[in-house]
Amino acid sequence: MKYLILGAGPAGLTFANRLLQNGVKDFLILEKEEDAGGLCRSRDVDGSPLDIGGGHFLDVRNKQALDFLFPFMEEKEWDSYERDSRIVVNGNVINSPIEANIWQMKLSDQVEYLKSIAIAGCNLGEEMPEKFVDWIFWKLGDKIAEDYMIPYNQKMFGKDLNSLGTYWLNKLPNVSFEETLISCLERKAYGEQPAHAQFYYPKKYGYGELWKRMADALGERLICNTPVTSLDMDAKCVNGEYTADVIIVTVPWKSIEKITGMPEEHMQRIRDLCHSSVVITYHGENMDTPAHWIYYPDLTLPYHRILVRHNFCPDSKGYWTETNLTRFQEEENRDREYFINEYAYPLNTMGKQENMAALLNWTRTKNVIGLGRWGEWQHYNSDVVVSKAIDLADRLSRN
Repeated sequence: MKYLILGAGPAGLTFANRLLQNGVKDFLILEKEEDAGGLCRSRDVDGSPLDIGGGHFLDVRNKQALDFLFPFMEEKEWDSYERDSRIVVNGNVINSPIEANIWQMKLSDQVEYLKSIAIAGCNLGEEMPEKFVDWIFWKLGDKIAEDYMIPYNQKMFGKDLNSLGTYWLNKLPNVSFEETLISCLERKAYGEQPAHAQFYYPKKYGYGELWKRMADALGERLICNTPVTSLDMDAKCVNGEYTADVIIVTVPWKSIEKITGMPEEHMQRIRDLCHSSVVITYHGENMDTPAHWIYYPDLTLPYHRILVRHNFCPDSKGYWTETNLTRFQEEENRDREYFINEYAYPLNTMGKQENMAALLNWTRTKNVIGLGRWGEWQHYNSDVVVSKAIDLADRLSRN
């Protein structure tokens, strides 16, 4: 075939459907699960949909992605929300991001946080450190680092935080003493809003419904229950059975058991890739909060985030927690519905950017192209993945 697509998550589904829109029909997509959607799949739990891969929402700002997705699931089938995300820290329940909402804390805590930010390294003109933990203190000050950023990231990614690089942290806003002080004095958030400041969520379904419809549009070109076990780079052959002119890899590179025809230096780059696994656990009781999701840096709690289902999924109840697999206690959740996601977040370890660039530059010479969160090993939101898949399909279709 012309194209063989590995994985039917948002990247693979978008790429495949864009090929069809461009008049290209000579392709096949392989998916290891019984249904498509990847981390964006949903299941009916307790009478309502639950997103088994964690919290996934459709950002309203990416026009290219929306224009592509709405023909599969019309805009009238979605509700629009103003993001309400919160943090529970030191007995304060404040809006996220923390640096813009210190003004919501009790007055004594505001004073302590302001003092800490005033002497943060970035505000004193000190040179930016290279290690992740040192960078957090330098960027945000001792209080935000110790009370929120360090424990929260430990809960999400593990204790060895200095294995992470700092290249991905430029997405955090600048935190100046002056801006934070003005925010506290005027008692309002200051600065840019984070991702998903406004978002869409389906009125009658979970987020997985969108990707299910995109899978249905592919018909027999989608083959489920077919894990990728081997990849021959020279023959461009998968599982010893499927061959193609071009292979699009959207599955985790580390999940492919056997790769042949790849130099050892690139095999080592794949072995060096790191990721975290999460467990999604359903709780049937409602929470007394208007928040859509809440962050919990408290190390005594196993989970790091709660998604309050009944506040964004109409006619539902309850909430679900997101917990790193290493912190998950099965015996405490034996009577609850839970879903394990082995590949949840690619970790931004030191040297990863350079290693992935070298790996993907070489695989392209073999007409094997990495795409999306796992093909590129980047923590992309689904709308970003959609845009990247559209652009790649358009570029290849023109050739």
